[in-house]
Amino acid sequence: MPSAATIDHNTLARLVEAKAVHGTHIVARPGGWGVIVRYGSAESSLAATRSKETRVFKRLETLVGYLKDVGISRFDVDAADFDSAAARTYSRPDTSATLKQAHAALAHDRWFRDQVGQALKEADDPSTQWVSNEAAMAEGAKRRAAWRSRSASAVTKGKGSPA
Repeated sequence: MPSAATIDHNTLARLVEAKAVHGTHIVARPGGWGVIVRYGSAESSLAATRSKETRVFKRLETLVGYLKDVGISRFDVDAADFDSAAARTYSRPDTSATLKQAHAALAHDRWFRDQVGQALKEADDPSTQWVSNEAAMAEGAKRRAAWRSRSASAVTKGKGSPA
């Protein structure tokens, strides 16, 4: 039965470093797994950092990895209250859409950088022929006039209205 006393991660790490931990128990709880640590004559549950509530790990593998990282490799497991239906992982349907957006953004970023790199290479090429702004504006005006005249002639021939 878990005790009301709790310890945080830093305290647990210091107790392990001082070799003061005498026993570690993993206990099934609603929604996952908890840890009870015995040290000296005390017994405490591992607490979550922010809430100071007893920490619950959703997956046993995650808890085992955590304990090994702290330096605890031997422990007892009490699965009496384990409920496989309650222990199912929760899916997040928005994760798929978020990942697709992230991948699309990454692909666009790569494409954009390739385009900029190609443009810089062309700009640095000594054989590149430059067009002045005045010449580009004159060419644009000439093309717009040609489009207008084609559009106007299509309207007068009854092929539609200008858009």
